[in-house]
Amino acid sequence: MTVRKILAGAALVFAFMMVIPAGSCLAEDKVLINGIDANFPPFAFVDKTGKPDGFDVAVMDWIANEMGFKIKHTPMDWDGIIPSLKAKKIDMIASGMSITDARRQEVNFTLPYWKIAQVLVAKADSNLTPEAALGEGKKIGVQRGTTEAKWIEDNLIKKEGKKFELVYYDSAPLAVEDVINGRIVAAAMDDAPAKDAVSKKAVKIIGGFGMAEEDFGYAVRKEDTELLNKLNEGLKKIMASPEWEKLQVKYGLKK
Repeated sequence: MTVRKILAGAALVFAFMMVIPAGSCLAEDKVLINGIDANFPPFAFVDKTGKPDGFDVAVMDWIANEMGFKIKHTPMDWDGIIPSLKAKKIDMIASGMSITDARRQEVNFTLPYWKIAQVLVAKADSNLTPEAALGEGKKIGVQRGTTEAKWIEDNLIKKEGKKFELVYYDSAPLAVEDVINGRIVAAAMDDAPAKDAVSKKAVKIIGGFGMAEEDFGYAVRKEDTELLNKLNEGLKKIMASPEWEKLQVKYGLKK
């Protein structure tokens, strides 16, 4: 092989490496990992066959197909999901995550795609008001690592000095189960999964507890601007398409 051929080959390899950087998170052969809460219906959950499903899962599948990348959905512990993202164990969080100032310090969010309110869920035959449920000696369930857990701790317990006991769970549905069996009087949670629980269990929404509405967004690492742009572009496309409403109806977010 001549020196000229060797140099030409090396130049070709170098040019290819410049087009697709080794660290690019959107390289064609890379499967991006979406970390999800395995028990947060209707946004994300694992179905009876063990397959990830939910509104956010379906939306991300559509976006990945539209924007030309591959995606895999992996269940994670919610209270450790941002550390997992920052440690590069996953590439994004598309699983009903509230956009907050504290979280913005650690990750970048896409444009908001859903507005959520926080409510209390009690037994279907309960006569409790939100005020009574938050009374002294009562037990209220909440999923650990959530914005509602932090808000209740900071505002109702520390600032207002309410004397109820906050009981932590790995998921909102587990808290709902303890509402039904009488271990706690109510569970604090987002209204969409609360409505999902009401449709399936002997529980009802008794009202809010003072927390303001929040926006959901998809989260990526601070440095992954290329991926953030892709997700924002994909979100704009699906939200402008008939598929957006179809998925809302499919997952019970709209009748």
